[in-house]
Amino acid sequence: MSNLQVNEKINTKGKTQQKVQGFGRFLSGMILPNIGAFIAWGLITALFIPTGWLPNANFAKVVGPMINFLLPLLIGFTGGKMVAGARGGVVGAIATIGIIVGADIPMFMGAMIMGPLGGYVIKKFDKVIDGKVPAGFEMLINNYSEGILGAILALIAFSGIGPVVLGLNGLMKDGVQAIVNAGLLPLASIFIEPAKILFLNNAIGNGILVPIGAQEAKAVGKSIFFLLESNPGPGLGILVAYWMFAKGAVKESAPGAIIIHFLGGIHEIYFPYVLMNPLLIIAVICGGASGIFTFQIFGAGLIAAASPGSIIAVLAMTPKGGYFGIIAGVLVAAVVSFLISSVIIKASNKKTNGDTNGNELEEAKEKVNAIKGVKVKTFNKIIFACDAGMGSSAMGATTLKNKFKKAGFDINVVHCAINEIPTDAEIVITHETLADRAKSRAPKAEIITIKNFINSPEYDKLVNRLL
Repeated sequence: MSNLQVNEKINTKGKTQQKVQGFGRFLSGMILPNIGAFIAWGLITALFIPTGWLPNANFAKVVGPMINFLLPLLIGFTGGKMVAGARGGVVGAIATIGIIVGADIPMFMGAMIMGPLGGYVIKKFDKVIDGKVPAGFEMLINNYSEGILGAILALIAFSGIGPVVLGLNGLMKDGVQAIVNAGLLPLASIFIEPAKILFLNNAIGNGILVPIGAQEAKAVGKSIFFLLESNPGPGLGILVAYWMFAKGAVKESAPGAIIIHFLGGIHEIYFPYVLMNPLLIIAVICGGASGIFTFQIFGAGLIAAASPGSIIAVLAMTPKGGYFGIIAGVLVAAVVSFLISSVIIKASNKKTNGDTNGNELEEAKEKVNAIKGVKVKTFNKIIFACDAGMGSSAMGATTLKNKFKKAGFDINVVHCAINEIPTDAEIVITHETLADRAKSRAPKAEIITIKNFINSPEYDKLVNRLL
């Protein structure tokens, strides 16, 4: 193979990797801004459902509408907004309601399809009519285009996409049943864990595993089937890995999610964290399978279903003398899930090579400009951008504002999501892994890449430049 062919192969692999990473970040951008809503739902669920810690039938009425309507609509709106701003968000939310009503399970994946699709459709429509709208008719056309296109997409979602997701639900259930019938219990995680991430955990658990477990428990006094879906170990490993190795808002939200998941028993709280990085499905599958295998080795089982899937509820349903096997299975699942998740999360945070040489080159260029007397351009506004436009960029913007203030500069520093960078931006600061996306969003802007939003040498370089 020639050097040219090798280089072409490497470039193709690099482009593919960038596309996969970009897709993962796009999914993350829909979930991350709404983590607070997931936590709110998890708290209410853990406290007030009939099997919760403070059962309250009145407050529990909030649980269903939140997971069935509020959370998918927030995701749909966010996905549409990422594509086409506020108008895209509105159309994305309208389209999402169609898929919500067309199914009897929480439509999170459906929302992640319909939201961006709604944004894409309205964006294309706006491009077609650009410059063709008579003066004075702008608001009329904008409002009715949102309503008409949103209504059409909602009907398409209701009649077409919803049934597809429901068919997937049936496929997952059939797969679990086939593996159970074949006696290959650890392999059941191949279906159970992805089904959980699609919020089909209740369908799998209550629809298949609990009835089988009840029959076995009646005959022998305990059943491993009560542990296949309710084991909190795989989710715990995911959340601990995020807590230890992630960055920004997702890292800060992980400890609260750990409490809600492991002690509160609400597994749904960790599903969005997997959706943010779909490769993590490997971690939960391996964690679930290793946990089931450990349960089999020790002959572990529960006397009844653990609801909710809290470690406390699991231990409460453990027969006398069976605690060691139960705890071992949960810990093994958590450790395996954590180890694999750590590798995946670290890989997503991996720094590019050759940074030192790149920094030295930039410093050399600045010195040459100074020697030649080249006038350095100043800016009235600087954009900080990160994936979601929340934690990392906000902290970086505050840090740079303080440095500008000390230097006597009156420069406006704003933070935003990478997909919301103004196209006319003059200078954009972002993490080095997001540089290509920033450049595509603002091709005329100067892109300054950093490794650390809080403490980066690039801040001082910029201040010295402007001095």
